[in-house]
Amino acid sequence: MCTYYQFEDRAGNTVESGIARKRFEYLQDLDVEHKLVDFKSGTTTSITFFIPNIHCTSCVWLLENLSNIDSGILKGTVNFMKRTVTILFDDSKTSLRSIVELLTTIGYEPNLKLEQLDTKKSENIDRSLWLKLGVAGFCFGNIMLFSFPEYLKMDQSGSSEMFRYFFGGLNILLSIPVLLFSSKDYLKSAWAALSQRGVNLDVPISIGILALFGRSLYEILSGTGSGYFDSFTGFIFFLLIGKVVQQKTFARLSFDRDYKSYLPISVLKLIDGNEQSIPVDKLEIGDNILLRNQELIPADAVLQSDQAAIDYSFITGESEPVSVTKGTKVFAGGKIIGCNAEFLISKKVEHSYLTQLWENEAFAKREEEKVITSFADRISPHFTVTVLAIAFLSLFVWWQIDSTQAFTIFTAVLIVACPCALALSTPFTLGAAVNILSLNGLYVRNTNVLEALSKATTFVFDKTGTITESEKSDVRFIGVELSDEELSLIKSTVKQSIHPLSKIIARHITVGSQIPSHIVEIPGKGIKATFDGAEVIVGSKSFVKGYSEDMLPEFVTSDSAGSLVHVLINNRYKGAFLLDNKLRNGVSKALSELGENHDIYLISGDNEAEGKKLLDAYPNWNGMLFDQTPVQKLDFIDQLHQQKEHVVMIGDGLNDAGALKASDFGIAISDDMSSFSPACDAIAEASALKDLSTLVGFSRTAFKIILASFGISLLYNLTGLAFAITGNLSPLVAAIIMPLSSVSVMAFTNIATRIKANHLNLKIWA
Repeated sequence: MCTYYQFEDRAGNTVESGIARKRFEYLQDLDVEHKLVDFKSGTTTSITFFIPNIHCTSCVWLLENLSNIDSGILKGTVNFMKRTVTILFDDSKTSLRSIVELLTTIGYEPNLKLEQLDTKKSENIDRSLWLKLGVAGFCFGNIMLFSFPEYLKMDQSGSSEMFRYFFGGLNILLSIPVLLFSSKDYLKSAWAALSQRGVNLDVPISIGILALFGRSLYEILSGTGSGYFDSFTGFIFFLLIGKVVQQKTFARLSFDRDYKSYLPISVLKLIDGNEQSIPVDKLEIGDNILLRNQELIPADAVLQSDQAAIDYSFITGESEPVSVTKGTKVFAGGKIIGCNAEFLISKKVEHSYLTQLWENEAFAKREEEKVITSFADRISPHFTVTVLAIAFLSLFVWWQIDSTQAFTIFTAVLIVACPCALALSTPFTLGAAVNILSLNGLYVRNTNVLEALSKATTFVFDKTGTITESEKSDVRFIGVELSDEELSLIKSTVKQSIHPLSKIIARHITVGSQIPSHIVEIPGKGIKATFDGAEVIVGSKSFVKGYSEDMLPEFVTSDSAGSLVHVLINNRYKGAFLLDNKLRNGVSKALSELGENHDIYLISGDNEAEGKKLLDAYPNWNGMLFDQTPVQKLDFIDQLHQQKEHVVMIGDGLNDAGALKASDFGIAISDDMSSFSPACDAIAEASALKDLSTLVGFSRTAFKIILASFGISLLYNLTGLAFAITGNLSPLVAAIIMPLSSVSVMAFTNIATRIKANHLNLKIWA
């Protein structure tokens, strides 16, 4: 679609003369801007707009390429299901007001309501849409009533001519508000596309609207007929019914995909100096929270610690951490780098915004073109051009036979062949599939990545925190006896990490903790912390050995199948914590079912001690690799790609970030952890691991349903075109068929996905 729109050099830089510029002056107020923006750091600002006019793939393409019009816009990301666009812009080059004016110019005026920012947005249909529907329905009903004499051929009396003009005039008066008010969204959208030298799906609809209205107006004023205002208003009425149904379905899908449903994360709340883990959605304004290294800031807050380093790369793409001091406001989506920090919540958690962070392009890894997903994108513009060609050809041919019938056929073709249902097949099918997956514990980042899961040929599993249930590990220390001061230093160090083994050790040590002056953590390897007069290093054997300047004594070993976490204090080796891990319930079932049709590998940073336990759980591993660093895990994924394998990586999210990102589809297993990996494509509840094979099979079914829904859409269009071209389809019947095809596709995708899910014994209702 890169040549779908041809922009002029200065296209869209100013608001059209018909739009009052003063209407947007309030956007220059800093207080207003503060309430509207999601994030601001330096000159980089992120804001999300709700745009009701988003309804097709060409809308998405245009809104994601706004940088071609305004160089100050860095990136645009559309959430088609929620009809929102998140815009990242440089406020030194452009302004909030300029962006809103630009969107309004091209026909996508944002729905800005400041009062909605203080509470969670409701999922109700836009009130103006109901009003437009009511106007169209009222006028449609009355025009049909006034047209009864025409329907019943009651035109034989001498006074019939007078009544014809009288009721014809009433029909014209009733049709004008339908044209100027009820159908204005379609007309404005079509005009905006044409003014930018483009064509969208509203262009053929608008041509049909104007042709039908113009033909009817001509017949009544010239006395050559009674017009088709009943068909005209009925057309708009049924179009708006289809739009209401679509918006209700979009709203339902958006509601189901709430952040609380996606990420079962928690946060440490400080209550009278004690730490208590609570769900993020329980946070209130004024709560004090403690965040550790690599944890995500769940809501806008004020730093209470003396200083902290915040990584905003999730939002801005800039990897350089921002240093902030006590009293500084920090934004949701930032990640703590370094020591623990305390924050005072200043704004309630906005689930919708954090969902956008989860779906944001900054989280997305490189993705190959999705063949089925992009099929609708590629076919829609060509389909529209084809329909226009058929309509004008039909007009030309029938004009030679019957000029009156020619316009009727022309409008019927334009109406019935609209490819809206075709464009909606993919998002509605995948939207329904994603919702069912979430009900069964697999929370997919967005619908675009689901195809990669359906094509999987190889599964690669991490061990610790993935197939082992590390929360229930037994912990003991092997080595020299540790003093309370040394135990305190170790606990203070591991508390800074969110690695599963670090959290277990922190819970195991009961002495008090301290605050380090500096920490460095290498994901998957270990952590180094500096205190006044002390340096503590905790991690794998290679990590600890790399920090020692002197020859270390022999590292402790164990015949147990547990994991060893080594400890170095002030360059002296103290020993290691031994953690005996337990396999998760259902792991053997999941591995056996997946192994029937896929290759299964294990790749772990731990030693080979647990190899026998893992072989007992599943004896048919295609390969088991131990003592692997995060880089080696990533290299292994790349090796599988070189063998043309479609790889699904399943890890715990932190130390597997590189492998998760390199894989075709990355799944992070969650045990109510307080962080998640932006490199992954999905988060799976630990309880869902046993049903992983079933969930993968269901994802494959979703794409078969897409092909079936394409067939339904094309069947509607081809059948309607056949009747329309031959003159056997009235505009009113065509106006009913067009939204009916969209409703049928929506109903089919939802029903079919739930029937298949029910057949697989998956949960289909919340």
